[in-house]
Amino acid sequence: MKLLDCASAATESLQANPLRSALTALGIVIGVAAVVAMVSVGLGAQYRVEQAIKDIGANMLVIGNGSRTSDGRQTGRGRYFTLTEDDAAALAREIPSVQVAAGSVAGAGRIVAGNRNWYSTLWGVTQDYFIAHNWSAAYGRIMTQAEIRASAKVALLGKSVAYELFGDRDPLGQTVRIERVPFTVIGVLQSKGPDPWLGSDQDDLVLVPLSTAKRRVFGSRQARLDLLGQITVIVTDAAALDATAQQASALLRRLHKLLDTDPDDFFVSNVTDALNARSESSRVMSRLLASIAGISLLVGGIGIMNIMLVSVSERTREIGLRIAVGARQRDIQTQFLFEALLLSLLGGLVGIGVGIAGASIISYVAEWPVRVGPSAIVAAVFFSTAIGAFFGLYPARKAAQLDPIVALREE
Repeated sequence: MKLLDCASAATESLQANPLRSALTALGIVIGVAAVVAMVSVGLGAQYRVEQAIKDIGANMLVIGNGSRTSDGRQTGRGRYFTLTEDDAAALAREIPSVQVAAGSVAGAGRIVAGNRNWYSTLWGVTQDYFIAHNWSAAYGRIMTQAEIRASAKVALLGKSVAYELFGDRDPLGQTVRIERVPFTVIGVLQSKGPDPWLGSDQDDLVLVPLSTAKRRVFGSRQARLDLLGQITVIVTDAAALDATAQQASALLRRLHKLLDTDPDDFFVSNVTDALNARSESSRVMSRLLASIAGISLLVGGIGIMNIMLVSVSERTREIGLRIAVGARQRDIQTQFLFEALLLSLLGGLVGIGVGIAGASIISYVAEWPVRVGPSAIVAAVFFSTAIGAFFGLYPARKAAQLDPIVALREE
């Protein structure tokens, strides 16, 4: 009996009981769909981290203000300002692997242009900040060193802020009021879109000179004008990140005159390591979910074996007639194995479609990027076929080993 004949006989047998065949394949559909959706979510998380690392660079350290203990109580991170402009200058000067050390301050405030206003994040920056964070002007220009030294009232708007304040009008040369201080718009930043990890709008910000921010915008909030909110350090070689972090910690402890018993009054964060740690957590969770989803594949395989055993019992006389007219045991086994494979393969193909649709729904509802990779589809087809072959083998062998004389006696 040729393989084509076996496939044709298997198809006819399944078509004779369409409802039973569909219900049998349902377990495979659910299992494959769940695996495809979960793997796609995991790949989406990995893609997010790759994009974040690409955007920020793989050679960045962020140094932030630490905490302080007073009367037995400890303040939270970033609540106690310890970093200064001298610290940033020393990091760039004394550590050979540091390319730039960009100090900045941040806050939030209302920006007004005419009769329109918008509440946004405000950053006081230096020219090094544009290098550290890979920012450039889409049109207009960035601030000059002379403007920073002179505390000039100039501002660069993120794309989202420019749209909210000016719509389709050209904002260059226009005046905006930031915390009631007038600023001239000198440029609009290149769009970066949503944050690859947090999903927040990276274009919802305003950049002004560091000196201007501290003296005119945040001056009333800081006792000293040389303090910084954070220092972004770019290292010349990503392989030197850990060594540079240790050198930066030692240098800052010396500059801050901390004793050996004193805790750090700052923190050094390796952004890439933090993102990779989150990515690994997401991967572990997606693998766990995929493994749990894979259990339904086993359940579907057991369902296929159960229905095939029922089919063998119902078609005992048919099997006896086939053997009597010359069909070999191998032919009978191949026919029933084809039926199991066809059920699992069809269930797998439908499950892939359902899984892709489910991943799209997750992406839309949760606003989470998912990636349906070819590896997930190939794996789904392979495992669904393997499930059919494994669980269909026993019923096929049982059908092939029937005694034709006994089989022909069945009514």
